[in-house]
Amino acid sequence: MAGPTDDVVRELLVRRLDAWGPAALHRSKRACFLQAYGGPPGDLPAASLRVFDEFTDMLRGRRLTALVVAPSADELRPALDAVHRELDSPSGLAIHAMPGSLDAVPVAVKAASAAGAPILAYLDASTGGPPSPAALAAVATGNPAELMLALGPAARSGFDHRVALREARFPLVADVDLVAGQVTLLVAFATGSDRSLEAFKDAMWAVDEYAGVHYRDPRDPEAHLLDISLRPHPGPLRRGLLAHLASAGALSVTDLRRFTVTETVYRSSDANPVITALLAAGLVTRSPMAGRLSGDVLIAPAAGAAGRRSR
Repeated sequence: MAGPTDDVVRELLVRRLDAWGPAALHRSKRACFLQAYGGPPGDLPAASLRVFDEFTDMLRGRRLTALVVAPSADELRPALDAVHRELDSPSGLAIHAMPGSLDAVPVAVKAASAAGAPILAYLDASTGGPPSPAALAAVATGNPAELMLALGPAARSGFDHRVALREARFPLVADVDLVAGQVTLLVAFATGSDRSLEAFKDAMWAVDEYAGVHYRDPRDPEAHLLDISLRPHPGPLRRGLLAHLASAGALSVTDLRRFTVTETVYRSSDANPVITALLAAGLVTRSPMAGRLSGDVLIAPAAGAAGRRSR
C-alpha cells in the first residue's frame, strides 16, 4: 500500500487490534491475526504488530499467531523479528511471514490452525485484484471471525464487496471511501457481532484528522466528502434516511438506527439527532406525536416531502 490514505488505514487497523486482542485472548486459548497483501505492504505489518505490547501479559497460557502473507515475505522477516524483540519475545506470541498474495489466505489459515479460533484478518487489495471467495471463506472459519478489507480501484472493478462478504457468511458489513485528491481507497469491515460493528464505526470517526483525507459514503448518490470528525456533517445521512423511508414506508427509530449503522458510514448514535432535525423541518412525522424519541416510535415520510430537498 502506498498513498496519502495510509495513515488512516493504519490507525483504523491498530484501533481494531487494540480492542480485538484482549477480547480474543479472554475468550480463547488461541487466536490468529492474519495480514495478507496483494502488493508491497510497506511498514504496516510491523506497525500493526506493535499494538500487542499493550497486552503481552495476557499471553501467558495462550497462543496468539500473527501471520503476514506478502509477495516480499523474505524482506519483511527482519522487521517482524525486530518487533518480536521489542515486545520482549513473549512465548505466547508467534510471528511468521509467508510468501504469497491474497490467494494464499486459505493455506495461511490452515497453516496457523486458526479455524474455530478467534480470527482478525486484514486483507489489502489496494493494488491488484480482489480477494477470492475462497480467501473470504477461509477467514470466516474463525470463531468469531472479523475482517478488515482495503480495496483499490482495480479490485473494486466488477467486484461487489458487500455481496461477496455476505456470501462468505459475514452478516454485518460497514464500509467507507477514503478520498485524498485523486486517490480513493475503500475500507470495509465485516463481522457477525453488532458490538464489533459499532466499535469499528466509533473508531472510524475517532481517528486523527489527516490533511487532505476525507470520508465518503460509497452509497451517497451526491458523493459528498466528509471531514473526519467526532461530529460528522449529517447531510448524507439525512438524504439516506429520507430515501429509505420513501422506499420502505413507516419504520421505527430502532429500524432507522440499524439502517444507519449497517447501510451508511454513520454510527447508530448519529440517527436520533438527524431524525429530530427531520421532524423539526416537517420532512417526516412520528407516531405517537409526543414524548421521548424512543426505539419504538414510528417515523414516516411527511405528505408532500418527496419533492422537498433536505441538506
